[in-house]
Amino acid sequence: MVELYDDERLDYLLGEELKIIQSPSVFSFSLDAVLLSKFTHVPIRKGKLIDLCTGNGVIPLFLSTRTNGEIMGIEIQERLYEMATRSVAFNKLEERVSLLHGDIKDMPRILGRHQFDVVTCNPPYFESLPTSEKNPNEHYAIARHEIKCNLEDVVRVSSQLVKQGGKVSLVHRPERLLDIVMYMREYGIEPKRIQLVYPKQGKEANILLIEGIRDGKKGLKILPPFIVYRDDDTYTAEMNELIYGK
Repeated sequence: MVELYDDERLDYLLGEELKIIQSPSVFSFSLDAVLLSKFTHVPIRKGKLIDLCTGNGVIPLFLSTRTNGEIMGIEIQERLYEMATRSVAFNKLEERVSLLHGDIKDMPRILGRHQFDVVTCNPPYFESLPTSEKNPNEHYAIARHEIKCNLEDVVRVSSQLVKQGGKVSLVHRPERLLDIVMYMREYGIEPKRIQLVYPKQGKEANILLIEGIRDGKKGLKILPPFIVYRDDDTYTAEMNELIYGK
């Protein structure tokens, strides 16, 4: 059994047998994490993977179903780190999934440079400007706004952690695409795959998935658009397949 605190609950991961601790007042994972977990190329048999801004550990848990490699999650908020740790223990994944409480900007010094085959991140999306309205809930404000780290920090640290030829995958908002590409090239990560996600047919894209290779050759693939919902608000066939498999 797992001990739950306050308003925490134990939820199934979509389409998986694993469970995860969530809280409406602290953190609950979104579709963005599911999409990134499925989009990312991972080594199946072995390898070292690291997820930055891991929240409650949802991406490491998802990735654990796709690879036998070692997975690490980094989270700056102690409460979320502690939730992730209990989720990993509940699913008996301690031998393959580990969590570290700390600032991603310190990780190259702590963990060493160029040690990982894959880096993933679902970072804060919104710039922390004096005029920007932030969530009064501190946990959500840090998760959504660039308070503890910004986009350049994420790309720079990813480049410092990933091996030459290793992959860096991010999920973000489409309006930050040019910024992401600019920072990736500045820090030696060549964008290789991009996919835009649309809530429905005929709507504007609201999620961006992008993967780059450190010191990779030029050559970008734009994948087919991914549509989440039909007009009747049920999942499309491709979304059902992504969650539940064929």
